[in-house]
Amino acid sequence: MPKLRFHKIAAVAVLVVTAAWIATGEFASVGSANEEAQTIAERPENGRTEAQVVIVAKPPRIDHSRTIRVSGLTSADKRTALAARSGGIIDDLPVTKGQHVKAGDLILRLESEGKEAAVETARQVLAQREAETEAANRLTKTGNLARLQLDSARSALATARSQLELAEAELARITVRAPFDGVIDKVDVELGAAIMQGAEVATLLKLDPMIAVGEVSETDLGTVNTGDEADVRLVSGKTVSGKVRFVSREASETTRTFRIEVAIPNADGAIPAGMTAEIDIRAEPLEAVALPRSVVTLSEDGELGVRAVDSDKKVVFYPIDLIDDTPRALYLAGIPADAQIIVSGQDLVTEGDVVKPQQADEKMIRELAGMLASEMN
Repeated sequence: MPKLRFHKIAAVAVLVVTAAWIATGEFASVGSANEEAQTIAERPENGRTEAQVVIVAKPPRIDHSRTIRVSGLTSADKRTALAARSGGIIDDLPVTKGQHVKAGDLILRLESEGKEAAVETARQVLAQREAETEAANRLTKTGNLARLQLDSARSALATARSQLELAEAELARITVRAPFDGVIDKVDVELGAAIMQGAEVATLLKLDPMIAVGEVSETDLGTVNTGDEADVRLVSGKTVSGKVRFVSREASETTRTFRIEVAIPNADGAIPAGMTAEIDIRAEPLEAVALPRSVVTLSEDGELGVRAVDSDKKVVFYPIDLIDDTPRALYLAGIPADAQIIVSGQDLVTEGDVVKPQQADEKMIRELAGMLASEMN
């Protein structure tokens, strides 16, 4: 009995002590409360975190010509298939494939087959009609010939002149001559062969200048103009310079692209027609800044641009216009002249943040942009 009473007394004592401890609330200091207290103690007095450090630079402004690259091929400035203007037997064929000719040079001559004799006969008839008309004029003036007979003589004279012109034109048709300076690329006939009127006899190419032909997209059309400088890289590895001489104003129905032509000097004929080429067109220079791709970022609205630091050390965002994308740098427009661009740490801050800007040196900018010193001037 005394033993049972002792246990009851001990249980009551433990209960009282536990209740008193809970009532004080001191048990909370064992866990999260201690951590919270420590965190509060470590905060700055004003409740703000330390400002983010970013590297900024004022990029130099340069005049840059955007390069538009298109694939194409070389083509002759002029190409014509020379055809026989009359049928007959080939009497003279003085040209061979690969031969250079001048405008007016003989390409082919047919046998005359009496055409020269027809011209001579027509000339004799014309001389006779001229004499008869002159005599009729004299007789009419003296009253010894009726006016009607004079009109007949004049009609006969006109007919004789027409016959001579026809005979001379028929004789001229037996020859084929070069319409312009060029090179004979193909000869389709043989000496002594019979050909019909309209048959092709040779192909003539004008290779100076050579033309590099390509097509530009709708978005690039506005930056390509006649007279722009261009570099043409041939599949052989040779690079030649030329100028844009033609920009089509009508798009292809299938590709929605516009044909362009670049004229390349080719006095020695070393560049053949039909060779694959890559055309780099240098557009009109525009003021821009050159920056590495890593600097470009997106705004909260998803707009492409760069982040900068204003005079209050706050982060601002500038949308950009991409002028050119080269292996070494991006050339951008739309950036204010005095902007301090964040070149390192731009993805760790957002617009409106107060930061600690540190100025980058020129060497760092050169390394980031991957440009030569000449491009920085």
